[in-house]
Amino acid sequence: MGFIEIVMLVCAITQPDRCEDKHIQFAWSGSLKQCVMAAQPYMAQWIGEHPQWTIKAYHCDYPGKKDTNAGGSARPA
Repeated sequence: MGFIEIVMLVCAITQPDRCEDKHIQFAWSGSLKQCVMAAQPYMAQWIGEHPQWTIKAYHCDYPGKKDTNAGGSARPA
């Protein structure tokens, strides 16, 4: 079993133009596509802990891989 990351584009609720990437890393043995399907509870927990943010987009990737979706072109949730 290896690790995988959920890469979320989050924006501040009070400043919608203030956005940044956040990463949630966890143990995973499935594919990237399966990760996208299983990501909801992890993102819900993160939002519960960070209510001042909203998730605009997300995708799964392998840790340490350079994010090729930088610049606001992340895949939609």
